[in-house]
This record gives sequence, structure tokens and C-alpha cells, in this order.
Amino acid sequence: MTEDRKGYALDDQVGFILREVGQRHSTIFAGKMIERLTPTQFAAMAKLIEVGDCSQNQLGRHTAMDVATIKGVVDRLAKRGFVDSHADDKDARRRIVCLTDTGRDVALRAIQVAGDITRETLKPLSEAGQKQLLKLLRELR
Repeated sequence: MTEDRKGYALDDQVGFILREVGQRHSTIFAGKMIERLTPTQFAAMAKLIEVGDCSQNQLGRHTAMDVATIKGVVDRLAKRGFVDSHADDKDARRRIVCLTDTGRDVALRAIQVAGDITRETLKPLSEAGQKQLLKLLRELR
């Protein structure tokens, strides 16, 4: 080991570990999620179930997506018939996004699957370890 690398191990770095865990979770998500929903599409639909109709901009903020990303997500969900949008009654420049009846059904079923995905992702940890991990990750936000 050269002097300039002494004491540094990639396997011990938080970013590397988070990426590995993220990849594992993504694999579990892709294998279990219904309707070929992507993580961002699922997040948007789940948030609409949680908060109800909201502007596209608000939906992006609620789901930690930038303006361009949330627009693409909403456009793809609309093409699939899962969401619709209309002008806000108070501000015609603002688009209100809402789940269609089909989208609501898909979102509710997907939320059930998401619970299984979370359980599978956290399965290697004890119940106490799971709670501790989630607590610590929230602190890193």
C-alpha cells in the first residue's frame, strides 16, 4: 500500500456503502414492483395518495425531484393513464396533478408491494437495527 492511500479503504466509505445498498434496493424494487413503475413514478403516485391533488411543482418538492424530472415523470404517468392534470382555478399558469381512477387503483396496489420491498431491503437487520438505520438516515437528510 502506498503512503498516499494509507488508511483509506473504499469499502468503508459512506458514499460507496450507500450506493451498494441503493443498488440492492433498486434490484429488489425492480423485481417486485407492479406495472413496471419506476421508483420516481411510484414516489409521485404514492405522494398523490398521501397529500391529494397538488401542483406539479409541489409534487416535485414533496418527492425531492427537480422541475425537469417531475415533469417527465408526470408526462409518462399521464401517457399511461395514471394521472391527469388541469389548470389551477386560482392560477392558470399552475398545473394541478391528480390520480385517475386507474392510477388510484394502481397506486394503492403498489403501496402494498412497496411494503414488501421495504421489508426485503431491511431483512438482514433486526427490528431494532431497522429502526436505528431509518433514524440515522433521516438525520442525514
